[in-house]
Amino acid sequence: MTSKAHHSNEVKRFVGGPIQTNCYVVHDTASLDGVLIDPGFYAGEITGYIRDKGIKILFTVNTHGHYDHITANGSFGYPVLIHESDRDYLSSGGGLLGLFPGVSFKPVEPAGFLKDGGVIDLGSTRLEIIHTPGHTPGCVSIKCGEVLFSGDTLFFEGVGRTDLPGGDHRSLVKSITDKLFKLPDGTKVLPGHGPLTTIGHEKTANAFL
Repeated sequence: MTSKAHHSNEVKRFVGGPIQTNCYVVHDTASLDGVLIDPGFYAGEITGYIRDKGIKILFTVNTHGHYDHITANGSFGYPVLIHESDRDYLSSGGGLLGLFPGVSFKPVEPAGFLKDGGVIDLGSTRLEIIHTPGHTPGCVSIKCGEVLFSGDTLFFEGVGRTDLPGGDHRSLVKSITDKLFKLPDGTKVLPGHGPLTTIGHEKTANAFL
């Protein structure tokens, strides 16, 4: 999927890994500065796209530290940003490694930490960080113009699991209702798994909220 997230930036989605994680490349079309969001797998298709577009990836941004979103951090080799509350997940995978026998990954040290209200500038493109704990303590969502990268906080007619270590259902619901549902109804939601949706659709059709 290729989509225009805003007049000055582009978003490309790649799907793969053990449980079909959505990995996104976002770049400013003028400066060509970009980020890689949630590389849960390594694929030549991703590196080829970055190379062919001439994108300068500044950071890998992890919406949270679960294994299926961080597996390829070390393989791509870009500086990694994550919320400090999920820092330890970069070496543990969030306790999910046992679900994927025989699979391993290279732990990395974060280059910096994402904070609520923080901004990553990509030329004229701004990525705004929204701390949305619940699925993990350090889960974040990322607003880019009229697009929201929701990680595993909010899905198409679903929400992230809270039965894993560090999960908290009450916090998850509060993150969605108090923060994400304050965004315009037309905001496109690009989640960590599954199809895209909108804030307006989830307000009316999400049975988990």
